[in-house]
Amino acid sequence: MSLSKKPSPLDGTAAAAALAEPVQKVTARWVTGLVLVNVGINAAFFGPINVFIGQQAISIDAPGKEAILSLVTACGAAVSLVANPLFGALSDRTTSRLGRRSPWVLAGAVLATAALLAMSFSSAVALMVLFWCLVQLGANAAYAAITAAVPDRVPVAQRGGVGGLAAMGQTLGILTGAVFGAVVTGNFMVGYWLCAAALLLSVLPYLFHRNDPALPKSELEAFRPRAFINGFWISPLRYPDFAWAWLTRFLVNVGNQLTIVYLLFFLRDVIGYPDPAAGVLVLTGIYAVMVMITAVLAGPWSDRVGRRKPFVIGSSATIAMAGAIMAFFPVWPGALAGAAVLGIGFGAYLAVDFALLTQVLPFAVSRGKDMGVINVANSLPQVVAPALALVAVTFAGGYRTLFLAAAVIGLLGAFFVVKIKGVD
Repeated sequence: MSLSKKPSPLDGTAAAAALAEPVQKVTARWVTGLVLVNVGINAAFFGPINVFIGQQAISIDAPGKEAILSLVTACGAAVSLVANPLFGALSDRTTSRLGRRSPWVLAGAVLATAALLAMSFSSAVALMVLFWCLVQLGANAAYAAITAAVPDRVPVAQRGGVGGLAAMGQTLGILTGAVFGAVVTGNFMVGYWLCAAALLLSVLPYLFHRNDPALPKSELEAFRPRAFINGFWISPLRYPDFAWAWLTRFLVNVGNQLTIVYLLFFLRDVIGYPDPAAGVLVLTGIYAVMVMITAVLAGPWSDRVGRRKPFVIGSSATIAMAGAIMAFFPVWPGALAGAAVLGIGFGAYLAVDFALLTQVLPFAVSRGKDMGVINVANSLPQVVAPALALVAVTFAGGYRTLFLAAAVIGLLGAFFVVKIKGVD
């Protein structure tokens, strides 16, 4: 069976509800809560990354804006590298009456909200770095928990559809951040406040309808620090499908990040668009529409045909094509076409690759930690891509080199998907 999943040692009639393999379809209300959390988290991530951190950098030191943006985003992403798997693992061990995941969704959202408000008042690069790292800490705690909720509660045959709706939520969050950027017309302080409000409000519907069974303490092994730390290493030799899935997601996300990380500056300095923030909104809107269309179509389609890999390979190649368009057509129509192609590819990729990833997790007892390790493949590109972008733009030929590198790296991601054997 192409959608089958290896049973965990804890699966079976004796397993706690929190650990059992889900068989009952989730409700529309639960999925709506999941989607809204993704909206809030991604607004908090990408409003600042795409617009407000860049505007804040210009207000502090316009000539050094690229270096400031790269420093702030790279430091925050470095925090997320640790925070996502750590909080995923902690949620695996949480025995609260509210469930394993919900306490971390709430606590993470509160911390990230407070840090966004503090960042709005920052007038020095060091404070920007500090508070952006705290935003990443809190938002990744919430994201690790909400991501783990999908393999916890969603049956395998429904995960493509749910993955597509989650991808739609992520995209709406990115679009929301871009809308905030255009609406505040350069007032990044108000932009941060809007992102903070969106994040805090977004988690409430999920928390009220969380469907998050509590983990009985009897199902929890004694805490051993060495075993806890060693658990973050998932051997590529023992679990090769997990390793290949991680690598392909990392490469595709590097390619995607390289395409968008300097978008504000590309519009300002290369294309000469008169209002770069508004241009980011237009491009993000086109991208978002394409993502939502392909995500909600490709996810359920992969559920029906029982296959994931062809969708992931095709969408990865499409993402790479977007980088090539931006490289060879550095004009406003080229940017519009690149945004549309990037959205077409990334929507299908987000929906189907997420479903694929949930099918290569080693054990039910560590879903949060394992999804956190997978999410490092989302976070690490935020460290790698700004550094590569700075080198490409400053020392290696400019924006054409940047976008060609994005295309090549994306194609490598498409190629390595074929190495996954346990999922069709």
